[in-house]
Amino acid sequence: MTSPVRPADAGGERTEAVLSRLQLLVTRKLDGLLQGDYAGLLPGPGSEAGESREYRPGDDVRRMDWPVTARTTMPHVRRTVADRELETWLAVDLSASLDFGTGRWLKREVVIAATAALTHLTVRGGNRIGAVIGTGAETAPPAGRWRAAPPPPAGPGVLTRVPARSGRREAHALLRAVAHTPVRPGRSDLGALVDLLNRPPRRRGLAVVISDFLAPPQQWGRPLRKLRVRHDVLAIEVVDPRELELPDVGVLPVVDPETGELHEVQTADPRLRRRYAEAAAAQREAIATELRAAGAGHLRLRTDRDWLLDMVRFVAAQRHARTRGTTR
Repeated sequence: MTSPVRPADAGGERTEAVLSRLQLLVTRKLDGLLQGDYAGLLPGPGSEAGESREYRPGDDVRRMDWPVTARTTMPHVRRTVADRELETWLAVDLSASLDFGTGRWLKREVVIAATAALTHLTVRGGNRIGAVIGTGAETAPPAGRWRAAPPPPAGPGVLTRVPARSGRREAHALLRAVAHTPVRPGRSDLGALVDLLNRPPRRRGLAVVISDFLAPPQQWGRPLRKLRVRHDVLAIEVVDPRELELPDVGVLPVVDPETGELHEVQTADPRLRRRYAEAAAAQREAIATELRAAGAGHLRLRTDRDWLLDMVRFVAAQRHARTRGTTR
């Protein structure tokens, strides 16, 4: 059973020790299962021109080799040679809604664990990895037991950029930067965080967005589609089971961590639980639809499941799809 880091448990020395154990866990479980120095989580086709071959269903039509197609009267696509050096950028969402969890761990812990696995998968062979980290706007006064705190100001939140560098030491520094970033109350703009990956324009590579994607899809959908024009994009959605359905526990006081609003919910009402489940399913379907429209790979990690096993299965499925000539 995997156990991600709990950065809020203690001070810096304890956090460093837990991060070291997390790195060791990721290394032991991924090595031997996902070998290869240059195939990342979403291995791209490369950019250097290679030979042509006949078109197969699932091939990218943007790679059609029209001169060869005209000469042979059969559709052909141009193969490309994969770049040996990959640049990966992570957009790590640490908004207040991530500081929640009712499964084995918090959503924030799963975000940090996924970041550790990604750095391990992409840091080899001189590959570079960088990150932009986003959290809430400002620190708000704590709420009382039965009253909500004043709503924190809305805005883009606090955005931090970690430059892309190669080497395991730099990758560990990036992971520490993510683990030590405090979660601040207030709404953060996921679209602004994703858009940081578009500025300045970078060489083609891999872009990974890690979030619960609870922000409205119209806020982050367009920046994600813009990002997909130049890069392979992977979206890692972190979900808690209580975000999908409510248990029957009587009156349940709930607080929105981003606004401080307090509500009392009567979970004994079966109609309310049914409406909640239907609304949650519709929300997740809207997120999945927007990710498909953006052309992004979609990996869902839950706080009540083995996140590392889900990542291994996803990577294996992606590589199998690549060998069969399909992209997703």
